[in-house]
Amino acid sequence: MTADVKLVGLDFGTTTSSAVIASAQLARNAVTAKTELTGVREVYRSAMVFTPTLDDGLDERALARLVDEWMLCGEIDPRDVFGGGALLTGLAAQRANAAAVVRTIRNHLKNALIATADDPSLESWLAFMGGCASLSRAHPDLPIVNLDIGGGTTNLALGLAGNVLRTGCLYVGARHIEVIPGGYRIRRLSPQAEQLLTELRIAKGVGDCLTEAEVNAVLDFYIDLLSTALEGESDKNESRAAQLHDVTALRIPPNLDNRENIVVTVSGGVGALIYSRLSGQAWPSTTRYGDLGIDLARRLLDSPWAESLRSYASQSAGRATVYGLLRHNTEVSGRTLFLPHPECLPLTDVPIFGVIASDSTDEDIENLTSLMQRAGGGACVQLKLTIDDGPPTGPAIRALAERLSRTLQARDFPPDQPLVLLVAENVGKVLGNYLTEWGGLPLNLIVVDEVDAPRAQYVRIGRLREQVVPVSFYGLQD
Repeated sequence: MTADVKLVGLDFGTTTSSAVIASAQLARNAVTAKTELTGVREVYRSAMVFTPTLDDGLDERALARLVDEWMLCGEIDPRDVFGGGALLTGLAAQRANAAAVVRTIRNHLKNALIATADDPSLESWLAFMGGCASLSRAHPDLPIVNLDIGGGTTNLALGLAGNVLRTGCLYVGARHIEVIPGGYRIRRLSPQAEQLLTELRIAKGVGDCLTEAEVNAVLDFYIDLLSTALEGESDKNESRAAQLHDVTALRIPPNLDNRENIVVTVSGGVGALIYSRLSGQAWPSTTRYGDLGIDLARRLLDSPWAESLRSYASQSAGRATVYGLLRHNTEVSGRTLFLPHPECLPLTDVPIFGVIASDSTDEDIENLTSLMQRAGGGACVQLKLTIDDGPPTGPAIRALAERLSRTLQARDFPPDQPLVLLVAENVGKVLGNYLTEWGGLPLNLIVVDEVDAPRAQYVRIGRLREQVVPVSFYGLQD
């Protein structure tokens, strides 16, 4: 049996914003019996538009109008959205009103999606999955580092055989130095660009014109930063400017097989320029987009990674993040989830406090329960039922559930506070019944099973549909 659902991906970046809407089916896998999203088919792709801004921040009203327009063009009611996500990325996430914009987006989408700002590890993971996952699976022995270069940041992700191993982020992007199109007269500088120009002894500010040599000095700095990151030596950046450009270091494992043959791909706006040029298109006119994106793309095609860029292409180029949101950001729970109060969904921004395992001590369980009890809006913990990768046994499942149940009762855990448990095995109802003593213990408990939880800070649980719920994670960590 299948059911049609709608997925939405929205990306609000430093320079441009875009949306993709797709249809998919909830279908049961005949082999694993797990419900999965299948047959993902794009039904609407917006044009890339400049992210609307005001002098003091993002233009909230214009962004809200964009969301409404995209939903209308995609012929979708926000209440019908099953999964996906919306992200503010790059320098857009650093704007003073970014948090207010996130709230606006959530209100317009009826809390159907996660909407978050300034989550560099998630951005890196999404860009890799949206642009390189298939390529990586096709070359499983070849490590690939994807550079998702936009207007404000470069999000780096190291992947092998379709899985992301490490992520990183740098404030390297096209729009730290905004210029008047057609030349290099400065219109705006980011704090990182101001520090960089000072360090390079370029005494230029808004209204001044950069020379060719000064532009090249900025690009040299960017290429050096990327080279250092790809060598796994970001910690060696000593200058003040380099430290200001470093967000999260990419830590390449020293024992990585085939490390010397790492393939480099580029996505984001700069990646789109590169692959357009490689397909035979002419370069756009000088600073056509009012930034250094074209210049940075040219420099990358003259870099040591040029051959890699010619041989291996990111599949989604400028839309890698939005396709990652659309196709890879939503997991589907098992059909045996424990959900006695479905009216409490959706739950957004639920903090994940840690892991409770079969070998956790009573003190460990007590400490985590104490932390969760303070999260009035809801709390989440991952249950690990296996030890040494062996299959969980019935007695082990029951023993852990009863230990946690005793702790919740002893602490008088609030009966109305949502408590989410994540478990990889197909045991949601069993765990929930043991924990609540077969409904006798008043708890607003949700046990989401058959979900492999990554190392993340937050989880979103969507509304019940066809006996399953969509699950999304953000605040990812390596």
